[in-house]
Amino acid sequence: QVQLVESGGGLVQAGGSLRLSCAASGRTFSTYYMGWFRQAPGKEREFVATCSGSGRITDYADSVKGRFTISRDNANDTVYLQMNSLKPEDTAVYYCAAKRLLPGRKAYEYDYWGQGIQVTVSS
Repeated sequence: QVQLVESGGGLVQAGGSLRLSCAASGRTFSTYYMGWFRQAPGKEREFVATCSGSGRITDYADSVKGRFTISRDNANDTVYLQMNSLKPEDTAVYYCAAKRLLPGRKAYEYDYWGQGIQVTVSS
């Protein structure tokens, strides 16, 4: 069982930056692929980024590539999402999620989810 708690969201102007954190509890954090997803009002939850257990393998949605960076600190059981050059269309509730075995871009592939945190980008 893995419990995930996101932090670091808030309101930022377009062009600004935020860093989201996701603290995990439970054993063997380093064996999980970690992902970030987001969901805007009236839209489906969409993939943002994922990283392998070591953090060396990463994957990003085209919409955030070059602006967002996923990383993890296995010593502290935390995964991060650094978001730069934010745009109003990045406004959403952001979720971190965990899964075993293989990387994935589909929400249904993930076994554990945080409660989500709001990110609002003003124009």
